[in-house]
This record gives sequence, C-alpha cells and structure tokens, in this order.
Amino acid sequence: MDFDPQAMVARFRMRAQAVKERGLPPVEGPERQRFREQAQLDYMDFAMIGDAEATFEDGILTLRVDLRPH
Repeated sequence: MDFDPQAMVARFRMRAQAVKERGLPPVEGPERQRFREQAQLDYMDFAMIGDAEATFEDGILTLRVDLRPH
C-alpha cells in the first residue's frame, strides 16, 4: 500500500471536525474542565495537521504549517 500524504491530512481534518462536534460527557467539576481543555488541545493539534501542506519524497514526510496570523 502506498502512503498518501494528502489522505493523511484529510483524516486529520476530519478528526478536528469530530472533536469540535463532540459533546461533553456527563461529568462535573474539575473533570469537566480537564475534558474541555484536552478537547481544545486535540482540536488545535488535529486542525494544524489538517491545514498542512504535505509532501512525501524519498521516504521523508514533510508537513508545512503556516502559523502566521491571517
């Protein structure tokens, strides 16, 4: 099976959307806040890779992510 970097980026884009749409579980207090904070980090990580320009040359995967403010 050949590696498709564009498909990988698309999967991360879908993961970011899934995190954004997932609801909070029925937990209270500090656990709820920890869950919310982790979801924010997961979304940020998945979204950054989902926005990346990916290349795969000579066995090296390069992800180029523009973090400049728009």
